[in-house]
Amino acid sequence: MSSTNTRPTAVAGMFYPGTADTLTRDVDALLADAADAVPPVPQKGFPSVTPTFAAPKALIVPHAGYIYSGPIAASAYAQLATHADRIERVVLLGPSHRVPLRGLGVPHATAFETPLGSIPLDTAAIAAALRLARVSYHDAAHADEHALEVQLPFLQRILGKFHLIPFAVGYATPDEVADVLELLWGGPETLVVVSSDLSHYHPYTDAQRRDRATADDILHLRLLLDNDKACGAAPINGLIEVAQRRGLRPLLLDLRNSGDTAGDKSRVVGYASFAFVEPGHA
Repeated sequence: MSSTNTRPTAVAGMFYPGTADTLTRDVDALLADAADAVPPVPQKGFPSVTPTFAAPKALIVPHAGYIYSGPIAASAYAQLATHADRIERVVLLGPSHRVPLRGLGVPHATAFETPLGSIPLDTAAIAAALRLARVSYHDAAHADEHALEVQLPFLQRILGKFHLIPFAVGYATPDEVADVLELLWGGPETLVVVSSDLSHYHPYTDAQRRDRATADDILHLRLLLDNDKACGAAPINGLIEVAQRRGLRPLLLDLRNSGDTAGDKSRVVGYASFAFVEPGHA
């Protein structure tokens, strides 16, 4: 952590461009392409996707390098464009890839940095979350973690100014994650973002089959019982738990893999984007 109490970038220049001009250009291009894209053809049994709908309360988005998963993530963030002025804070959850963790970890930092600037953390909300049994300070889980960081430039370009509440999630039950989400749920000023990829390193057609099954589970609000389905299964399950309680409607926005975006189909990683809409919205 730097002396200014800002968590510096860890994967800029690797997972996404490291300079502000190039990063702005690339993210804006991804968002523009997503906004112009025809919605994916629904899979059998999946709810249809319309080009526009009410403001999502929550998103599930992938977190690989932008060349791989950027277009799929952009398909979710593009849905926020007409609602951005209402969103003031983002509760961001993703898996802890590098550090073992029980529960959910928050940083001591008061801001996160990207090449596009500094994002202030909602320290009062973090303090409230720390009162829950399975939330604790864990700077190591955040120091080199890419799952949260790669979402930030998209949020910065879409929302402009906002406050961030970041959680690295290790082993946590659906109820433990749901308790955090319920505490911070708020109203239209609060967006929930869960960062997760799907299957890892299977042949292309095998991955398609696996990921369609996982998408079907999410769309029908079934808990993911196998972590191999998604590296962010724990935060996804917490969101599913809250969606069941609150009657949220999940929508599939995009479902592809690295074989679709980067060409190599021998060992691919699956990506999907979902939006969750509250009751009474289209």
